[in-house]
Amino acid sequence: MNLTLSESTSLAKLIYDGVASSSELSDAGMVIGIAPDFVSLLSVKQVVSLPILVGSQNVFYEEKGAFTGETSLNMLLSVGCDFVIVGHSERRHIFYESDDVINKKIKVSSSRLKSILCVGETLPERKEEKTNEIIEKQILNNLHAFPIKNIHNLIVAYEPVWAIGTNITPTPKQAEDVHLLIRQILANMFSKPVASNIPIIYGGSVNANNVKSLLSMPNIDGALVGGASLKAGEFLEIIRTASLLCKKTGE
Repeated sequence: MNLTLSESTSLAKLIYDGVASSSELSDAGMVIGIAPDFVSLLSVKQVVSLPILVGSQNVFYEEKGAFTGETSLNMLLSVGCDFVIVGHSERRHIFYESDDVINKKIKVSSSRLKSILCVGETLPERKEEKTNEIIEKQILNNLHAFPIKNIHNLIVAYEPVWAIGTNITPTPKQAEDVHLLIRQILANMFSKPVASNIPIIYGGSVNANNVKSLLSMPNIDGALVGGASLKAGEFLEIIRTASLLCKKTGE
C-alpha cells in the first residue's frame, strides 16, 4: 500500500517497457510477475503483457457473499489476474490470518491461478532456534488436504519476517538451508518428483546487490521482491541478473 493508481500504472509501464525493449530480458525464458494493489490491477493489466504477469496481493476463499472488503477468485479472474499471493507475512501478523484461513485460500486460488504460498519465521522464533519447527508447521497446516490436481499451480516463498523491509538478509547458505527443508517437507507430503517441480522462491530484502548470490543457490528458484520493486531501475537490474543466471544454468 505505497502507490496511487496513476503511480502504480506508471511504474508497471516503466518495468514492462524495460523488459520488452531488451531481448536479453524478454527472451530469457523467465517468469516475471508484478503484484499491484487491487485498485490498480485492471489499469496495470492494460499496460503490460507477456512476458510480465500480473498478480494480486490477496484473495478470499468464498465465491460470493456478504464479506465486505474482500476479493473473490472470480473477481481476480475477471480483471485478467495471472497469479495470487497467499499468506504474506503482513496478512499473517497484521491481519492475524490463521493457518486455517490460509489453507482455505490456497486451495481455492490454486484451482485457477498460480498461487504463491508465503511461509517464514519471526526474529524471536529464529533466535529461539524454532525456524524449522515453524516452517514445517506452516507448510503442513497451509497445505493440509491440498488437491494434487492443483500442484502445478503451487509456488512456495520463504519469507523470513525478520528480513522484510529491514535490509537484513540471511546469508545465501542460511536461505538455502530453509529452502532445502521446504523441499524435503514437500517431498514427504507429496513425493520427491512432485517436490522437485514446485518452485521455491525467496523473499526478504531482495535487492540488486544480493540477488545474484541468493539465486545461485541450488534450491532457490526465484525471488519475491518487495521494496526494491517500487524502483523500476533496481527491479529491472534484478531481472537482468536473474536472466544472466538463467542463461548460465540453462534453467
